[in-house]
Amino acid sequence: MARPGQGAKPSSGKLKVRVKTGKGRTVAQKVWLERQLNDPYVHEAKRLGYRSRAAFKLIEIDDKYKFLKVGGRIVDLGAAPGGWSQVAAARVKAEEGKGRVVAIDMHSMDPIPAVIIFKKDFYDEDAPAVLIAALGGEKADCVLSDMAAHATGHRQTDHINIIALAEAGYDFAREILKPGGTYLAKVLRGGTEGQLLALMKKDFVSVKHVKPMASRDGSAELFVLAAGFRG
Repeated sequence: MARPGQGAKPSSGKLKVRVKTGKGRTVAQKVWLERQLNDPYVHEAKRLGYRSRAAFKLIEIDDKYKFLKVGGRIVDLGAAPGGWSQVAAARVKAEEGKGRVVAIDMHSMDPIPAVIIFKKDFYDEDAPAVLIAALGGEKADCVLSDMAAHATGHRQTDHINIIALAEAGYDFAREILKPGGTYLAKVLRGGTEGQLLALMKKDFVSVKHVKPMASRDGSAELFVLAAGFRG
């Protein structure tokens, strides 16, 4: 498994913040809030105007594997709040008219410069045709998926759910990718992601796991990168 990103993690430059319980907070809410307040990627995302810390994961992966090319056509599945779409638009130079980025999510998203946004379920029967039309009638060079199912707290169930999303995204990607295209999706370490890789190897020249430095320490989060779609 490759892990892009060799530099040090950004520093918030602040002393560690401790959050007290009370004020209606559960212990889980306290832990989450404390983690957010002390996360250097959260501070850096705010400083640079990214909508989520997840933007740095895509930046690291693309810095190493370079699949977001100038002029490329990109589809971002489950895109809200839009951090990955922001990165993709900048890298393909969509604002300069050299590439296109289409984002789709069931939830509303605030507009992003040079990104076409659909409030829509990618499971919809007409979704592939709608997105290809938005790409100017051409298929995509890359399909991105940072989708995650709502956590249940049960590790095995959460793993099954996120793998199911990655598989659904993979099926969708096969419909809208150009030959030679790339699919990048979030998965969780836990065993069945190996089955997903085996499926992908039938359709892509190269399939691998990557874990960016921006993924939290101790997280089971991985990304599967499938390149060279055979069409």
